Amino acid sequence: MASIDLTTNGWVDLIFEGRNKEYGAYKLRRNTPKRNIYSIVVIALFAALFIGVYVAKSAYDQYQAAHQKNEQVTELSALNQPKKQAKVERKQIQIPEKKQEVVKEVKSSIKFTAPVIKKDNQVKPEDEMKTQQELMQTTTAIGALDVKGNSENGEVLKVTQRVADEPVKPDKPEVENKVFDVVEQMPSFPGGNSALMQYLSNNIKYPVVAQENGVQGRVVVSFVVERDGSITDVRVVRSVDPSLDREATRVVKAMPNWIPGKQNGSAVRVKYNVPVSFRLQ
Repeated sequence: MASIDLTTNGWVDLIFEGRNKEYGAYKLRRNTPKRNIYSIVVIALFAALFIGVYVAKSAYDQYQAAHQKNEQVTELSALNQPKKQAKVERKQIQIPEKKQEVVKEVKSSIKFTAPVIKKDNQVKPEDEMKTQQELMQTTTAIGALDVKGNSENGEVLKVTQRVADEPVKPDKPEVENKVFDVVEQMPSFPGGNSALMQYLSNNIKYPVVAQENGVQGRVVVSFVVERDGSITDVRVVRSVDPSLDREATRVVKAMPNWIPGKQNGSAVRVKYNVPVSFRLQ
């Protein structure tokens, strides 16, 4: 039996040979090759469209997966803030040298007594006023104090106000309430960065309003890790949407106490930033 090509009309003429070709079946059969070709073309187009959609979807899924990994690596690298070596400079305290006192020659002097009118029986002999002749004969000068000198040719000792030398106090230590940006040992979440990411993933509740509006992004929250590890002064430094900002602030405030940062072996207050990501699935 010879092979029959369904895309041509040869088989139709073969079947209707010697028969009434004016019958509608003959005309219908003559259009069968066209319908076959049309059907094959349509099926091929649908198959090509399906394959194209499948390839495009696979490529998009691979792109999304690679992009998501890059974002996670970026977030972890943002959490690992670089530790800068803090340089602590101590000022050297210079204590002024005491000047060597030079012993001077001091002349003896007696205390000057202001004249007071008293009765003779109330005046002591040592308080009586000296006559001019007695003053000329004495080698003692008159001063504000009774001084026993060491030389007749010396100077009369003058009364001066001496202020006691106050000891030089060292510089005051750092103010305890100072907030550091970088310290020798940065504060850390209990369990490390992976535990922090897990905490954020488990506790973030995507706001319904943001989901309905298709809002997503990354909110950066700043806070201070106190000396006891508690979290204070929580604020948004990079905003995306008010609803997302409120949710990120709530999650950060609810965090457990951190391991505090240290400077020179002592716990100090340290400022820290944490990115909180919101993505629609």
